[in-house]
Amino acid sequence: MELKQYWLIVKRRILLIALIISVSCQTIGIYSYYLITPQYEASAKLIVNQYKDSSSLLPSIDLGSINSTIGLIKTYKEIIRTPRMMKIVVKEYPNLGITYGELIGKVSVSSVNETQVMSISVRDDSYEQAANIANAVAVVFQKTIPELMKVDNVSVLDKADPKEKRGPIAPNPKMNIAVAFMLALMFGIGLSFLLDYLDDTLKTEEDIDLVLGVPVLTAIPRFKDSDINDRGNKFPLKPTAGGDTNVSLDS
Repeated sequence: MELKQYWLIVKRRILLIALIISVSCQTIGIYSYYLITPQYEASAKLIVNQYKDSSSLLPSIDLGSINSTIGLIKTYKEIIRTPRMMKIVVKEYPNLGITYGELIGKVSVSSVNETQVMSISVRDDSYEQAANIANAVAVVFQKTIPELMKVDNVSVLDKADPKEKRGPIAPNPKMNIAVAFMLALMFGIGLSFLLDYLDDTLKTEEDIDLVLGVPVLTAIPRFKDSDINDRGNKFPLKPTAGGDTNVSLDS
């Protein structure tokens, strides 16, 4: 099948494709703008240092100890999201009005590669609530880690500001609509080719030659009553003997 034939198939179904795209984009747009609850994200940052006695000072930066601390962060990232830690947060901050199971679902922990900084991020319907949760988790973890790991090497580097005005991070209606447009376009084109493949009717002279293997000798053009009026009724069409049962006029 030549490229021109592909285009003809798409052209015949262009209204169907346009309808699918229009309905899909409008549906996703309405869903993204009016039905999805906006999500906000707030973050608190912790810094993990090498444990040292309070009576001694670190005279120089030890690269090996820093690498060891970075490896320890992986353990801390898992500890923060454990039920034990979340239950402590719920107990010490009852004003948050959230269960430890919900906390685990809202909290995520990340760290920048090759750094000693950890970021506790929280997603919630309210930015103020997300900031309060992030700060509570950071403070509880800082106070709990000395007892749990027998080292005091975690400090709160930066807290989230509950009063800060932040826009939602999700949903992204423009991105959703763009994705819906692309998917609807591919689906519409695919459906057009499927319908054309399932349609076994003969529509053109090429179809007859391809299926029957015989050339087309003549063709009767389709015309309307207005075409007859344009000709001035010079050649009125009248049914002949037996013709009214075998010939129909498309008007």
